[in-house]
Amino acid sequence: MAESTTQQVIDIRAGLSHALGAASTALDEARAAYTRAVDRRRRVAQAAGERRYKLDAARDARLAEIDDQHRTDLAAYAEAAAKAADRAAPGAAGDPWDDWQPTPLDRAAELRVGRLLLPHPEDVPALVPLLDRGHVVVRGDRTLGDEVVAGLLLRALGTAPPGAVQIIGYDPEHLGGGLARFAPLAPVNVLTFVGPGGLGALLDDLTDQVRRINETVLAGEYTSLRELNAATHRRPEPWRIAVLLGAGELSRAEQAQLQRLLRTGAACGVHLVIQGLPVPAGDGVEFITAAPGDHARMSSAGALPVRLDGGPPQAVVAATCRRIAEAVAAGPAPVALDSLLPQVEWQESSATGLTAPLGDSPQGVPVPVTLADYPPHALIAGPSGTGKTNLIYAWMGALAARYSPGELAFYLLDFKEGVSFARFAPGRRDQTWLPHVRLVGVNVNTDREFGLALLRFLGDELRRRADAAKRYEVTSLAELRAEDPEGSWPRIVAVIDEFQVLLSGRDAVEKEAVDLLEDLARRGRSQGIHLILASQDVSGIEALWGRPALVAQFSLRIALPRARRVLAEQNTAAESLPRYHAVVNADSGAAEANRVVRVPAAGDRERWNALQHRLWRQRPAELGAPRLFDGDVVPRLADSPDFRRLAPAESTPAPAVLLGETIDVQARSARTVLRRAPGRNLAVLGTRMDEACSVLATAALSLARQFPADGARFSILCLDPDARAAAAALCSQLPDCGWYEHDNADWVLEDAAAESAASWPADRPHFLLVYAADALPGGKGAAEQLRTILRQGPERRIHVLGWWRGAGLLRDALGGPASRTDPIGAWVALDVHGSELAPFYPGAGAPAWYPRPWRALHFDRSVHRGAEVIIPYGVA
Repeated sequence: MAESTTQQVIDIRAGLSHALGAASTALDEARAAYTRAVDRRRRVAQAAGERRYKLDAARDARLAEIDDQHRTDLAAYAEAAAKAADRAAPGAAGDPWDDWQPTPLDRAAELRVGRLLLPHPEDVPALVPLLDRGHVVVRGDRTLGDEVVAGLLLRALGTAPPGAVQIIGYDPEHLGGGLARFAPLAPVNVLTFVGPGGLGALLDDLTDQVRRINETVLAGEYTSLRELNAATHRRPEPWRIAVLLGAGELSRAEQAQLQRLLRTGAACGVHLVIQGLPVPAGDGVEFITAAPGDHARMSSAGALPVRLDGGPPQAVVAATCRRIAEAVAAGPAPVALDSLLPQVEWQESSATGLTAPLGDSPQGVPVPVTLADYPPHALIAGPSGTGKTNLIYAWMGALAARYSPGELAFYLLDFKEGVSFARFAPGRRDQTWLPHVRLVGVNVNTDREFGLALLRFLGDELRRRADAAKRYEVTSLAELRAEDPEGSWPRIVAVIDEFQVLLSGRDAVEKEAVDLLEDLARRGRSQGIHLILASQDVSGIEALWGRPALVAQFSLRIALPRARRVLAEQNTAAESLPRYHAVVNADSGAAEANRVVRVPAAGDRERWNALQHRLWRQRPAELGAPRLFDGDVVPRLADSPDFRRLAPAESTPAPAVLLGETIDVQARSARTVLRRAPGRNLAVLGTRMDEACSVLATAALSLARQFPADGARFSILCLDPDARAAAAALCSQLPDCGWYEHDNADWVLEDAAAESAASWPADRPHFLLVYAADALPGGKGAAEQLRTILRQGPERRIHVLGWWRGAGLLRDALGGPASRTDPIGAWVALDVHGSELAPFYPGAGAPAWYPRPWRALHFDRSVHRGAEVIIPYGVA
């Protein structure tokens, strides 16, 4: 039992020991777990803290990023809004008042009234649409509202061309006082007022304007006046802004008209600016609530506050209004030449006539002008500076763009001093020309013979066409072209500017010119020949009134501002025309046929050159340049077509002497043929040495080109020291040329006289050029020798080309007043009056000749019935 107890004790002790060990182990493990838990807790807490710090930093960074993005986006949006506003309201539409100037735009812009108060310092203008877009209603403070209205009106005026905005004011309370600052516009009708009680009539009138404009727009198949403007590049109607500064209620009729205008007016350029009248909200109506500080509002800006601009400074308003009034009083600027041109060029036929627009009517509709059987011819009149030349340019450009050179030919003649038509011919800088132009005559105010030459040419062309019409048994150009489609039958338009010069003088030129004009005016219509006569002087128009048969043919009348006598006596429409306008009347000036035309600025060289170059590139390859006759230019012998055609021939029995250029439609040289016949000598008469030397040099050089180097003999006898340089220069250019002066003159005279007395002709021609033949030395012997040469030489192939310094001196050289003048078969007179030439002229009369610089009178009795005026060539 003791063992048992001991054993039990031992077992108990062992169990306790085991339990104690287990408890100790558990305690150690628990303590270790606790330590680990504490450590884990510490680490978790530490990680949580670090996590919280990171989250806080990420949150703060993201919030900062969001703030930065917000500021960036706000700045970008504000900048974009400011740029969009600048585009929508450029120049005078949006500039601040301290830097404001009128800047007419090519489109309607939105108008600034203040600035939007954004949470950003960027200045974003507050804009309202008005012109071509809508209407504006101003509410709130009346004084601030007046400034808003004034700013809107000034910006609208400043963005439009002068006169393109018309303001109608209705202010029954203040009788126009709210618009008094715009008073300078009243005298030119840019600003008009409607008195108390006139609101109904004003609304009715504006409604009628909208209805009329709508009809014009719909006729062109457009939806609005703005669309019509964009398509046609012109604005036929001004913008009309009715400023209604009223108070009180409207009648039912007035309210109905007001609502109609609010719906339809903007599309037709009729706009309302209203203050003090009840207007319901609607599309196209901008409401502005005027209030001080930051409390103003705009309906298009929603809840965004607006700070309104102050009104425009009075000095700016006054200066702008004065400038606009002056421009309107001076007349509107012309439209561009392009407005007259067709979309496709050279597509029209001139068989039945010529029709082209000359400009726009006041309503913007092109005004066509026709030249045909009726009306056949045109008369243009206008004082200097009223645009006569510009009108001619515009008409020619419109015609030239529609009709090809095969359909239309121009012949242009300008009797005033100037070269306004020279641009249509090749020049030194610009070698192009208008393909339709066949002839250009400028600076011909002293060369009336050139006008006569043109009329003769047209008369010949009329007879050619009449003969062809008779041959085909037709009566009109259209029928002739149908019968002879291969023939050249363009319609001819002859423009003669300052035509009265041709009809002045009471001489043979005037008589023949009148006869030719009457024949062309009467019969030319049926053969496609049309005349356009223009004058800036009332006396020019009156030059026709004494010739009723002639003036009756000019049924198309075009009167420029302040033109007189061109329209019917009681027709005063031209007296009040502004610049760049004309009255076109196709019924001989009767007032009922008036059509007012706004003529484009066709004189602009850049725009005209663009058209001319384009047409020139399309010209037919065989079409040559037009003939240019400039009365102020001395023609050059080297440029003469006749001179260039001269060349040596195997046999030249009768060489031709060129003397100068004829005053004719075709460029040709006056000539005298030196046959083996009595009198085939040439005399140059007058004291103008330079011209005499040029005539002799022209004659000699043209002769030399017709012979081989040894085919002819030349002898120059120079008896005038002043002419020595010119004669010596000629001698150096002639082959086989002998030089003689006073000391050896008898050598050449004796030699030539001996050859003249021979019974046989010389083996080659001998041309004796005598400078100052009236100064022969040696007394009667030399004079007798010269007479022998003159009488007998031509039949022996010896010809004298001499210069005598007076017609009487030539008579003395021939033997005195009683002697015959037969030895001189041809002569060229310089500063010798016609009465002095009677002995050398056929019949009992004398040629009608009044000397003028660098012109000469040529007569060859073997071919001429009358003398012709020529221009000596320049040979230097």
